[in-house]
Amino acid sequence: MRIFVAIGISLCMLPSGAKCQTSKEQETIRITRSGTQTPQPAPADHFTGSARVDSSFQASTPARISGARVLFEPGARTAWHTHPLGQTLIVTAGTGRVQRWGDAVDEIRQGDVVQIPPGQKHWHGAAPNSSMTHIAITEQLDGKTVEWMEKVSDAQYGAPLRGQAASTGADARPRPSQGAIGDFAPKLAEVTDNVLYGDIWERPELSKRDRSLVTVAALIAMNRPDQLRSHLRIARQNGVTQEELIETITHLAFYAGWPNAVTAIGVAREVFEQK
Repeated sequence: MRIFVAIGISLCMLPSGAKCQTSKEQETIRITRSGTQTPQPAPADHFTGSARVDSSFQASTPARISGARVLFEPGARTAWHTHPLGQTLIVTAGTGRVQRWGDAVDEIRQGDVVQIPPGQKHWHGAAPNSSMTHIAITEQLDGKTVEWMEKVSDAQYGAPLRGQAASTGADARPRPSQGAIGDFAPKLAEVTDNVLYGDIWERPELSKRDRSLVTVAALIAMNRPDQLRSHLRIARQNGVTQEELIETITHLAFYAGWPNAVTAIGVAREVFEQK
């Protein structure tokens, strides 16, 4: 056994320029700590707008998987491209866009997982008014992971989202502000949905449950019953219980004033009694 170890050490010391790894090193778990990789600008030849690669990884042979976390500023996107074995995108923050050649543009949000089939021409990037971050995972085929093509034009990027032209279609996704103010103030509804709900509410630093508690508390303190009504519903959807919301109102009576708390309880009763 000592002879074999000595041979292995001698081979590692040969001036071949190749990195030698023992089987023990290959079996070791490797951790790349957050912040240890310097973010790199995404190549301008294959991207439009401001985007950067914040971290990347490459599996060791025989594995073929590689990937990176890519951050797109509003309006930024990739060029059209294909992957020989497909690609998986995991959206970790913000709101974005993805489109396969010949299909409508789809909106993607934090938590969405996008699976792109092998050989399909497509692009992906941020929404016009929201940043977007995703982890992109691909596999190599004969050493190749991507085939880059022409850039996405402004007209292609600005095309209507799937279901937007026919809002009654099965694929239409309801936007939070459209029903309330969209028919009267469409631009305000667009900014509210894309920036407030599409970006701020999707940021990973706070959970949606915590954001709901913060928002409800602020609306109680400012005595905004109309806005509080809708945000109590959103809070319930985000996992805040009725008991927790009532306790929040009770707690704020000592900080925001009794009249504000009494108004908030009236609104909460109305919301909670609705089926």
